[in-house]
Amino acid sequence: MKPLSEQLREAIATARMTRYELSKRSGVSQSSLSKFVLGQRPGLSFDAMDRIGRVLELRLTWKRSRTPPDPERWNS
Repeated sequence: MKPLSEQLREAIATARMTRYELSKRSGVSQSSLSKFVLGQRPGLSFDAMDRIGRVLELRLTWKRSRTPPDPERWNS
Protein backbone atom coordinates (compact mmCIF):
# COMPACT_ATOMS: atom_id res chain seq x y z
CA MET A 1 0.00 0.00 0.00
CA LYS A 2 1.24 3.48 -0.84
CA PRO A 3 2.01 5.94 1.95
CA LEU A 4 -0.90 8.21 2.85
CA SER A 5 1.06 11.28 1.73
CA GLU A 6 1.45 9.79 -1.76
CA GLN A 7 -2.21 8.78 -1.90
CA LEU A 8 -3.21 12.30 -0.93
CA ARG A 9 -0.90 13.81 -3.56
CA GLU A 10 -2.57 11.62 -6.21
CA ALA A 11 -6.07 12.51 -4.97
CA ILE A 12 -5.28 16.22 -5.18
CA ALA A 13 -4.02 15.78 -8.75
CA THR A 14 -7.08 13.71 -9.72
CA ALA A 15 -9.35 16.45 -8.32
CA ARG A 16 -7.43 19.00 -10.42
CA MET A 17 -7.06 21.12 -7.34
CA THR A 18 -4.06 22.98 -5.99
CA ARG A 19 -2.83 22.47 -2.46
CA TYR A 20 -3.61 26.14 -1.90
CA GLU A 21 -7.25 25.64 -2.93
CA LEU A 22 -7.54 22.48 -0.84
CA SER A 23 -6.09 24.34 2.13
CA LYS A 24 -8.61 27.17 1.80
CA ARG A 25 -11.58 24.84 1.33
CA SER A 26 -10.62 22.42 4.11
CA GLY A 27 -9.30 24.90 6.67
CA VAL A 28 -6.02 22.96 6.99
CA SER A 29 -3.04 25.30 6.87
CA GLN A 30 -1.22 25.36 3.56
CA SER A 31 2.08 24.84 5.37
CA SER A 32 0.91 21.69 7.18
CA LEU A 33 -0.71 20.28 4.06
CA SER A 34 2.32 20.91 1.86
CA LYS A 35 4.78 19.50 4.40
CA PHE A 36 2.70 16.34 4.77
CA VAL A 37 2.27 15.81 1.02
CA LEU A 38 6.01 16.35 0.48
CA GLY A 39 6.89 13.89 3.25
CA GLN A 40 8.38 16.56 5.50
CA ARG A 41 5.78 16.01 8.22
CA PRO A 42 4.87 12.58 9.66
CA GLY A 43 1.11 13.06 9.86
CA LEU A 44 -1.92 15.27 10.20
CA SER A 45 -4.64 15.15 12.83
CA PHE A 46 -7.60 12.89 12.15
CA ASP A 47 -9.79 16.00 12.06
CA ALA A 48 -7.56 17.58 9.39
CA MET A 49 -7.61 14.38 7.32
CA ASP A 50 -11.39 14.21 7.68
CA ARG A 51 -11.80 17.79 6.43
CA ILE A 52 -9.46 17.12 3.51
CA GLY A 53 -11.37 13.94 2.70
CA ARG A 54 -14.68 15.79 2.67
CA VAL A 55 -13.37 18.39 0.20
CA LEU A 56 -11.90 15.70 -2.06
CA GLU A 57 -14.99 13.52 -1.59
CA LEU A 58 -12.95 10.67 -0.14
CA ARG A 59 -13.79 8.31 2.68
CA LEU A 60 -11.15 7.60 5.27
CA THR A 61 -10.83 4.06 6.55
CA TRP A 62 -8.82 2.81 9.46
CA LYS A 63 -6.97 -0.46 9.10
CA ARG A 64 -6.54 -2.19 12.42
CA SER A 65 -3.09 -3.37 13.36
CA ARG A 66 -1.67 -5.22 16.29
CA THR A 67 -0.23 -2.03 17.72
CA PRO A 68 -2.63 0.85 18.36
CA PRO A 69 -1.64 4.17 16.77
CA ASP A 70 0.30 6.67 18.82
CA PRO A 71 -2.24 9.38 19.85
CA GLU A 72 0.52 12.00 19.97
CA ARG A 73 1.10 11.58 16.24
CA TRP A 74 -2.51 12.53 15.44
CA ASN A 75 -2.34 15.75 17.45
CA SER A 76 0.42 17.26 15.30
